[in-house]
Amino acid sequence: MPSLDLTAVRPGLTGTSDLIVAPEHTAARVGSGRIAVLATPVMINVIEAAALAAVEHLLPAGHQSLGIHLDVRHFAATPVGLRVTATAEVTAVEGRTVTFRVEARDEREVIGDGTHSRVVVNVARFDERVQRKMRGAG
Repeated sequence: MPSLDLTAVRPGLTGTSDLIVAPEHTAARVGSGRIAVLATPVMINVIEAAALAAVEHLLPAGHQSLGIHLDVRHFAATPVGLRVTATAEVTAVEGRTVTFRVEARDEREVIGDGTHSRVVVNVARFDERVQRKMRGAG
């Protein structure tokens, strides 16, 4: 089997994603708290979208990246109506694993930061494993 060519994915690449916080993005609606501010799981979604924006278009045909590790802090609240922008910068590529430094900010301040790792998979092989799992086979 040929080795996976990730030479186009290199440290320094960046991606961004943003979201205007709406009521459905709040902790009270997502179930991660009771206050009507940006929910941590939604901040994580925006961070993962930024990581995808950095590298997904550079992956070989038939491959995608999947999130495998998140180590993030969410330390400032964002009310409904403000825009949240996440950035992800590739810091390392080791085998099939791509690691990012991530940050989220609203229009006023940094609201979260940390690291995120994704693994590059062959979509067809990954789907075969998922289908076997659904059938109860090893």
